[in-house]
Order: sequence, then C-alpha cells, then structure tokens
Amino acid sequence: MARRTALITGITGQDGSYLAELLLEKGYRVFGVVRRSSTETFERIAHVRDRIRLLHADLLDQLSLIEAIEEAEPNELYNLAAQSFVPTSWREPVLTSQITGVGVTMVLEAIRLVDPRIRFYQASSSEMFGSTRSSPQDETTSFHPRSPYGVAKVYGHWITVNYRESYGLHASSGILFNHTSPRRGLEFVTRKVSDAVARIHLGLAKELRLGNLAAARDWGFAGDYVEAMWRMLQQDVPGDYVVATGRTHSIRDLARIAFRHVGLDWRRYVTEDPGLLRPADVNRLVGNSARARRRLGWRPKTSFEELICTMVDSDIERLRSSQKAR
Repeated sequence: MARRTALITGITGQDGSYLAELLLEKGYRVFGVVRRSSTETFERIAHVRDRIRLLHADLLDQLSLIEAIEEAEPNELYNLAAQSFVPTSWREPVLTSQITGVGVTMVLEAIRLVDPRIRFYQASSSEMFGSTRSSPQDETTSFHPRSPYGVAKVYGHWITVNYRESYGLHASSGILFNHTSPRRGLEFVTRKVSDAVARIHLGLAKELRLGNLAAARDWGFAGDYVEAMWRMLQQDVPGDYVVATGRTHSIRDLARIAFRHVGLDWRRYVTEDPGLLRPADVNRLVGNSARARRRLGWRPKTSFEELICTMVDSDIERLRSSQKAR
C-alpha cells in the first residue's frame, strides 16, 4: 500500500502539532503550511521538525495554496489555520473574517483546481452555536454565533458543505467543542489558569484575574480530538460531526480544580474582573457527539480533571526549567 501524504495548515498550533504526531505515528508523509512572514514559533513541533516538511503559503493567497498542494500532492488536507482567539476577533473582526472565513474558500478552491480527489477536513467550532436555545448541541442544532470568530466559522462551515454538495468533494467538518492541552496558547483561559496556578505555587505571582466565572464550556483534550479529525477522512462518505465530551465545567470549576491540585484554595487568589468580560458571551455550550461515537468509533479518553492537572504540572515544570536556566 502506498504511503499516504497529508498537508496541514496551522501545523504550528496546538491542534496542528498533535495531528502531525498522530499522522507520523500512522506512517504518513506530513507537510505543513506556514506563512513566510509568520511571527509564530515552531516550539510546538520542534520535537518532530526533522520528520515533517514545511511549505510557505497563506490562506489569503490563492496561488501560494495551489503551489503548496501541487508540491505536497496530499491525499488528505486538514485546514486548522485560523485567527482562533475569540477576544481578538472583537478587536480585529475584518481580519478574522478573512482568515477564518474566506480563507476556507481559498483552500477549497485550490483543491478543486489542483486535485478534487483530495480529502478535506475543516475545523469548525462550537462557537458557531453561540446562544442557541437547544442543549446539548448536535449536528442538527441551529447556529447563533456570538462573536466575529463564531460568525467567520459559520461561513467556513457552510462553504465546506457547499463545495461538498456542488463539486462532490470529500469534504468534512469537525464541529469541535473547546479542547485544550499544555500546548494551548497562554491567551486562552485554561492555559491562563494553569500558568497562573503554577506561578502562584512557585511564589512568582499572587493573584489571578478572570472574567465571567459562571461561563461554562465542554472541554476535552486536544490530543484526543485530532484522532476524530483523522477518522472523518477515513470514511467512505464525508460528513459533519460534533466532537465533544458531553460534560460542561465552569471557569470557577476550572480554577478550583487547578488550585486544588497544588493544595491551594482558589478563592484566596482569584478575582473576577469586569474589565475582562466580552461584549457578548456564551454562558453554556455542551456537545452531543453520539454521531461521532457511532459512525467513527471515536470517544474521548482524558477526563477534565486529568487534563487540567496535567496542564498545571507542565507549567510548573516549564517555569522551574526556565528558572534553572537563568
């Protein structure tokens, strides 16, 4: 059997790094797309850097995407690139709509022009559901996004459906609920908490300021979720799948578990800061991944508490190592 090839946009991000690891373990040739002017570091993929090949392209540059696809000749293309931080989408709504929304069309059009046989994965998001009244959310739930990021993701999702139905592409979307890991950016709340807890534990900080403590999300481990992405592209028929744990935890729960892991009472260190509230927030999102479990044979393996404790331990080790290096 010929060795399969995958091309990953957003390979330097959290999901991209875990997906690259998974595909390498499965024997794939892995290519990644990075922007020539990118300010991102390659820290998350440093341990596999010598086993993957990076190509320069930009989601808003059609020709560069065509050239990357022609060079890699992938069997599968995973589009994980996006402006993915919700608060930033309020400050940069136009850029977010271009990269996170229109960029998906650019990739799909490049596939259609170069090789329509390529199997395509689009990273959709639970933020598309926003303030929908249905709970839990599944593949039939109506979208009501509450941020420019969520709106852009809705566009990317529906343009994927459109290309699948109009051109017969094997194009699937994973509607992934919140997922995190020690590789999550420090700007995201789970990592903000784990990093702060590690600093307070080591005597490097005294306080953690958070926004809406009541906001609840369905959080899972990114390493578990990338397996669902891969399983979607192994199906004979493409489709859309919710990927979630089916359980929610509030920001308050997150803080309590993280501080308890190092023997501290979260209430002594956490301050709720109104200045950190979003213009419009989503209080509760919880996914029903029954379709993914039934058709893909996928299910999450890591509990929320295990995940948060692992993140705290990782940040403690990182900070200790940086102190020793000084």
